[in-house]
Amino acid sequence: MFANRKFLAAGAAALALGLSAAAAQAQTWIMASGYPEDNFLTQNIRLFIEEVEANTDLTIDLQSNDTLIKLDAIKTAVQRGQVPMGEIRLGVYGNEDPMYILAGVPFLAPTYEDAWRLKEAQKPYFAEKLEAAGLMVLFYQPWPGQGFYTKTPVETLADFEGKKLRIYSTATQKMGEMLGFQATILPFAEIPQAFSTGLIEALFTSPQTGIDIQAWDNTDHFTYAGAIYSKNAVIVNKAMFDGLPEDTRTAILNAASLAEERAWKMSAETTEAQIGILAQNGMTTTEAPEPIMARMREIGKTMVEDWRATASPEAIAVLDAYLAE
Repeated sequence: MFANRKFLAAGAAALALGLSAAAAQAQTWIMASGYPEDNFLTQNIRLFIEEVEANTDLTIDLQSNDTLIKLDAIKTAVQRGQVPMGEIRLGVYGNEDPMYILAGVPFLAPTYEDAWRLKEAQKPYFAEKLEAAGLMVLFYQPWPGQGFYTKTPVETLADFEGKKLRIYSTATQKMGEMLGFQATILPFAEIPQAFSTGLIEALFTSPQTGIDIQAWDNTDHFTYAGAIYSKNAVIVNKAMFDGLPEDTRTAILNAASLAEERAWKMSAETTEAQIGILAQNGMTTTEAPEPIMARMREIGKTMVEDWRATASPEAIAVLDAYLAE
C-alpha cells in the first residue's frame, strides 16, 4: 500500500511537471500592425501567422490597423519589449540612417525585380543595424508602385505647383518639393482628417493606401507613376525570439522566408486589380505623362547624389554593390 502511494505520488508529480513544461512552451505573442485587415500586407501576415501556429506552440495575436500601437511607434514598442513583434515602414526612419529611405529614391529600383535586388543588398546592413537595437527582421514586404491622387487632372508639371501633398518619408518629401508641391509627412492614420482640415489636398502613395483610406472621398484622379517600391519589415524583439525553443525559432524563420517570397508576388498581382477598384469607385485612373516621368527620373538621379553625401561609407558600399549587379 505504501509503495503504491509513493508510485502514485511520483506519477502525479511527473504529470504536473509535464503540464508545467507544456504550459511554458505554449505562449501567446501580441503583434502590432498599422494597416487594415483587407490590406494585402496584413493578409500576408495572417498567412505567416497561420503557418507559425500550425507548426509550433506559439500563438500570435495580431492587432492590426493601429488598434494597439500607432504605426510610427511600433519599432520602439518592439525594441522595449512592449510587444514581441510588429510591422514597420522603413521609410519612416530616414532621420536615423539614410539607408531607411534609399528605396524611396524614385527610379533607383523601378521594378519588382530591382526592388528585390535592392532588398537583398540591404539585408546584411539592416540586420546589423537592427541587431544593435535589439531587433531582428523576419521578412520584408514591398508596397506597389506609387501614384498621385489629385482633385484635378495631371497633365503637366504645372498641375503640381503649390499643391499641398501628403507623403510618407523624407525621400518622398524631397521628391514632392522638387516637383513643385508643398510636401508634408503625415502618418497613414491622419490622412482623412488632414483632408477635412485642408492640411493636404493630394497624395503620393500606392493604390493599396488609396483603397485603405478611400481616397475617392477626397480626390478624383489617380495618376500612376510606378517609380518607387518601398518596403515594410516585420520585426521581432531579438531577446524574446532567442528565448524560444530552437524548433520554434526554425519554424518561424521558415514561415518568414515563404512570407517574403509571397509578399512580392501578392504585391505585383494586386496592383492592376487595385487600380481597377479606384476606377470602380469613380476615380479617373491614368498613367503619368512622359514629361512628369522624365522629371522624376532627373530628380531620382539628383537624389541619389544627395543621398551619397549624407550616407556612411558602409551604406554607400551597399548602393554601389546594388548598382554594379
